[in-house]
Amino acid sequence: MRSAPTILHLDMDAFYASAEQAAKPSLRGKPVVVGGIGPRGVVATASYEARVFGVRSAMATAQARRLCPNAAYLTPRFSLYRDISEVVMGLLRALSPLVEPLSLDEAFVDLEAGGVEPTTAAVRAVGERLRRDIRAATGLSGSVGLAASKMLAKIASEDAKPDGLLLIEPGTELEMLRPMSVRVIPGVGPATAETLRRAGINTVAETAEAGEAELVRLLGKAHGSGLYALATGHDDRPVVAERDAKSVSVEDTFEEDLTDRTRVQLEIARLADRCVQRLRAAGRSGRTVVIKVRSYDFSTLTRSETLRGPTDDPAVVREAAARLIDGVDTTTGVRLLGVGVSGLADYTQEDLFAQAASEASSAAAAAAADAAGGAEPARGSGEEPGEDAGAVERPRRWLPGLDVHHAEYGAGWVQGSGVGRVTVRFETPWSEPGRVRTFAVGDPDLEPGEPLPLVRVALPGGDAARPAPAPAPAQATVPGPGPSESTAPEDAPGTPDPASPEPGPATNAAAAGPESGPGPGPGPGAEPGPGPASGSRPVPGMSRR
Repeated sequence: MRSAPTILHLDMDAFYASAEQAAKPSLRGKPVVVGGIGPRGVVATASYEARVFGVRSAMATAQARRLCPNAAYLTPRFSLYRDISEVVMGLLRALSPLVEPLSLDEAFVDLEAGGVEPTTAAVRAVGERLRRDIRAATGLSGSVGLAASKMLAKIASEDAKPDGLLLIEPGTELEMLRPMSVRVIPGVGPATAETLRRAGINTVAETAEAGEAELVRLLGKAHGSGLYALATGHDDRPVVAERDAKSVSVEDTFEEDLTDRTRVQLEIARLADRCVQRLRAAGRSGRTVVIKVRSYDFSTLTRSETLRGPTDDPAVVREAAARLIDGVDTTTGVRLLGVGVSGLADYTQEDLFAQAASEASSAAAAAAADAAGGAEPARGSGEEPGEDAGAVERPRRWLPGLDVHHAEYGAGWVQGSGVGRVTVRFETPWSEPGRVRTFAVGDPDLEPGEPLPLVRVALPGGDAARPAPAPAPAQATVPGPGPSESTAPEDAPGTPDPASPEPGPATNAAAAGPESGPGPGPGPGAEPGPGPASGSRPVPGMSRR
């Protein structure tokens, strides 16, 4: 434990939902739920207005709809969230070279390594300035915890939510921790908590009183010893700037169980391509391809194949995944499919046999096309003979929340779609709440759009707006894990990939008729988001701003 509260933990408040509210003026102050919109979808983030009704992250979207039927249910826009995250992480790296990202919206910072004076007043001033800078640069709020260890800093930021700062004075940690639930200790999940409950251990105080020997007997040496140290306030874990990912993976949960073998193979190929895209974006390669198959009865199996060397070739990963799925019986129905790559490396070793096979396949296809009198467009390319190859590909589904642009009305977002129509609300982050208009799904004037910056920065001469720039980082660090490695994964079951609309059956989750859209708004009795939990009492040694 340090003698000064120089560990900072930042957690953005209801990040995805807050970003959507900032981008969509008509949703401000109203319940918003971001995640999978299908019947098997999962909530990624709920706004504080939606939490009043009991909606929480990782809850089934179907349950969330029952609790809060009048909320706006939106598809995630990860390109926007990543842009905001880059700005926030840039602000953190301006404070210290030691920044440990945990996800897009959460990170630890070692202020001592950044030269901040190890005094309560100095670290508090840094935390307050950081909150102001984040709001100015992104328009969003974040909660800050300051303490002498990582565990306590995270507890402090959670207690400071929303939009607050909490500093835990050194020497008061044990008094604060003792009455808390054992679940606040890192590494104590539902299974560990249940094991401890059966032994009569429910609080941090009872955990410490049980003793190290008893905890080792219950949980094993490594877990038991570590838990005892944390329960007694001993947390010497350093802030680690570089967290090396062990694998890259993507997965999808389907609205209806897949029984058609051809469809399963096509989905595996599509997931393999998405996995390689993320692998390349991270600048990595891998030697082991893994598939995940979850059946209709929730039984799950994995299969893996290790290649001769690391690769980032989509053809190689597709072929390996195809070989693996061929050995799995999928006739009873598949609920979820996933493809991953592990054994990561920073270099590639081309699989010459796979490359030769791919080239031979391409040559055979070209010869067959020539024999047929001319090449046909590839299936799913979105082009017909004679069309402009640069034409914008039309989405299979207009998903709620995604950006669009209309030739006459400008920028907007999809409010709902169904029965051959799509309802769009035309507004920008800097406008008043916009008007709703309905179009035919195939309207040629309506095209997919790009997210607009949340904060408008005036350029010389009154040019168009652009996002506020992030400060230059103090040193280059490996980017933190993406959503797939956090509690709100990008490819959480039921969460569609905005850049890759699902080919499955359309969901009438937000059907809009020709006259009006679904008009998301607050449910009965909705009220502004809550502040700190009601009934909370000041804790000695903890100061809040």
